[in-house]
Amino acid sequence: MALRFHWRLPFGGETSGWPRAAQEGLPAIGLPDLEAQIHFCCQAEQAGIDSLLTDFGFAKPDPILLSAALGMATKKINFIVAYRSGLLSPASFVQQLNTLSALIGGRFSLNIVAGYSPQEQRSYGDFLSHDERYERTDEFLSVCHAFWKRNGAVNFAGKYYLIENGKLSTPFVSNDRATPEIFIAGSSPPAQKLALRQGSCWMRLADVPERIRPDAVRISRQGIDVGLRLSVIARPTRRAIDHPLGLG
Repeated sequence: MALRFHWRLPFGGETSGWPRAAQEGLPAIGLPDLEAQIHFCCQAEQAGIDSLLTDFGFAKPDPILLSAALGMATKKINFIVAYRSGLLSPASFVQQLNTLSALIGGRFSLNIVAGYSPQEQRSYGDFLSHDERYERTDEFLSVCHAFWKRNGAVNFAGKYYLIENGKLSTPFVSNDRATPEIFIAGSSPPAQKLALRQGSCWMRLADVPERIRPDAVRISRQGIDVGLRLSVIARPTRRAIDHPLGLG
């Protein structure tokens, strides 16, 4: 099985050494910094990074629009577009993504997030519980897949969505895929179930092999990839890394 390495795109105005919680209050984080971000994309291309995450949240610019701008300024790098299900109609969402695929040659995948903190979800007008958000995401992705199949008008009647004779003239454009890859993150049983039903890859936080192996083997045997999410903590010098107090 081939390994692929992804990275997070730095935010506009992001400063090395600042905790993310502190940076979210900075006005620059909410704006694109195209010159610096395009330079980072080019460095990632040269380093062999597969994809860069364009994150979603109240403190950041819209990831679909940002990916479009960066994708049109680069040649090879892919983008992982993070998005919260339930904040858009799935028809509008697919229309935006298909347009993005036409602009950048399909160089993106999706990180579909069922929700974040209750406070932030409510600030976007979403008041569903944890399990209800996963139920809605399942319906959301079912509608998305129906549009990507392009087997005629889309009709769907569920608990959360009702689509009647849905039509989109803009197709998903890619040299090697009919739909975007879909990454589903989360360790809960609803997250794993959703990844198996609707996703291309189940993402989980990194841990020791003994804790990762059982679920990773079980899920990979059912035909989807398994990804690990982790942070790299480094120091300016090797001596500082080796020193027990981080000095050097």
